[in-house]
Amino acid sequence: MLIVISPAKRLDWTERRIGTTSPDFEADALRLAKSARNLPLRDLKSLMDLSDELAKLNHDRFKAFSAEPGPVDLRPAAFAFAGDTYQGLEASSLDPEELDWAQNHLRILSGLYGLLRPLDAIQPYRLEMGSKLKTRRGRSLYDYWQDQLAKALNAQAAEVGTESLINCASQEYFGAVPQKALKLRVVTPQFMEDRNGTPKIVSFYAKKARGAMARFIVQHRLTDPDAIRAFDTGGYAWSEELSEPDRPVFVRPAA
Repeated sequence: MLIVISPAKRLDWTERRIGTTSPDFEADALRLAKSARNLPLRDLKSLMDLSDELAKLNHDRFKAFSAEPGPVDLRPAAFAFAGDTYQGLEASSLDPEELDWAQNHLRILSGLYGLLRPLDAIQPYRLEMGSKLKTRRGRSLYDYWQDQLAKALNAQAAEVGTESLINCASQEYFGAVPQKALKLRVVTPQFMEDRNGTPKIVSFYAKKARGAMARFIVQHRLTDPDAIRAFDTGGYAWSEELSEPDRPVFVRPAA
């Protein structure tokens, strides 16, 4: 199987002494960074709905984005992102064999880099997939990526011999993958908290659970989509009653 997750707004630039690889869409990242760099600070702030401080930080990041970055400017993607999903993934505690398997089977959807492997080297950035950044291809990043990401996932699935994809990404990011161009069975797990007998999705916990599901698949080297029903990290359990075909639901008692 392939697994896809979303990136994170928050970054962890702690030193990571680990080998890295080059992103497949690195040239696209450079083009998009240039488009963002050319925006006036006030326009970047509006585009990304940022505070003055964050707008300045990200404006400076795009200005520094380089075709030839030094080692200090690069980190492996799965270690660089530090949001809720990555708290669940815990990439830093995966052993070398698990990381190797993840490198072949886990993908991170990115507004800037398109599609990343866990060890692909990235420069610091923030650019949500839903951003309406104008380029020659259109008025948004969805327009920019078109069907490139679906084609890349099809090709990478063929490389590892699978016809299935576990979608642990958000709607914002997976929406950049046109379903008509994607030739894979897509399974999208849902994670809920049981509050007085009423299961509800709580965003923070659901994001963390998506990362934990990705980790579970990596550690168990799962190849059958139905095998994810055994997921029990953090007290979740598969609910046959709430689940639908290709939409398995996992519920746990609310804390």
